[in-house]
Amino acid sequence: MKVLNIGSLNIDKVYKVEHFVQAKETIKSLGYEENSGGKGLNQSVALAKAGAEVYHAGSVGKDGDMLLDVLKSAGADTSLIKRSEAPTGHAIIQVEENGQNCIIICGGANDDVTREDIDKALSGFEKGDILLLQNEISNLDYAIEKGHEKGLTVMLNPSPISDALKACRLDLVDYFILNEVEGEALTGVSAEDPEGVLGGLKKTFPNAGFVLTLGENGAVFAKGDEKAAHGIYKVKAVDTTAAGDTFCGFFIAGMTKGWDKDKLIKYASAASGIAVSRPGAAPSVPTLAEVEAFIADRG
Repeated sequence: MKVLNIGSLNIDKVYKVEHFVQAKETIKSLGYEENSGGKGLNQSVALAKAGAEVYHAGSVGKDGDMLLDVLKSAGADTSLIKRSEAPTGHAIIQVEENGQNCIIICGGANDDVTREDIDKALSGFEKGDILLLQNEISNLDYAIEKGHEKGLTVMLNPSPISDALKACRLDLVDYFILNEVEGEALTGVSAEDPEGVLGGLKKTFPNAGFVLTLGENGAVFAKGDEKAAHGIYKVKAVDTTAAGDTFCGFFIAGMTKGWDKDKLIKYASAASGIAVSRPGAAPSVPTLAEVEAFIADRG
């Protein structure tokens, strides 16, 4: 089983700050780094490090060599990534002293993913393979519809939430991987009521499966009558930027290996726990061996 990730590729511009900047305020950063990132890239790195056969499709500008190198180093196939005349997408990330972050994204070349690019990428995949998508590229609606048409298992991380996302044929999605805030946006149920959010998702998308991450309250998997839950692994948070992407990548990689629902959510939770204890986005993603050692140590 192969995984095709048609996803974003960003250069992360990370500023360490005492607190998030407020309206009309100017602050001085405590540090600055440039890292590889983008939800798509982070998830492909996690998939590859977890042992999945993953192919990344997307678009970078002339300044995107660093991102291709990171993907290749992790073990992801980059042959479906095109060069755009637009600059590579980037994100401006503030990370405060407790590890929390806020992010502004500039689409750049990610907004240059055409229908023709999507058709080309999908041509090498068949029924039973997995198509992973996020809402950080252009023509997401087309990718969902064509992936479904080909019989791929369509998995969507619906982030960031937008009106354009809500207008997509979300009823064609087989699995949603999302957090409680995104769940609230899709259902109208308060994020403070996780069970209500899960119930709302099931009602709205009765044929889909859901992986709902709940921050400090862990994560829940549900599909039909199946359900599994796991708490977080307590670590000192350094940077939470790639927590959700790491969880997503390890969960899907486990699906390609045929893991049961309990192992899926356990390993994804452990991988996410390791990621938040490290700085950066893609650089924080652990290997499968590291996750296995972490679980052996903590249970």
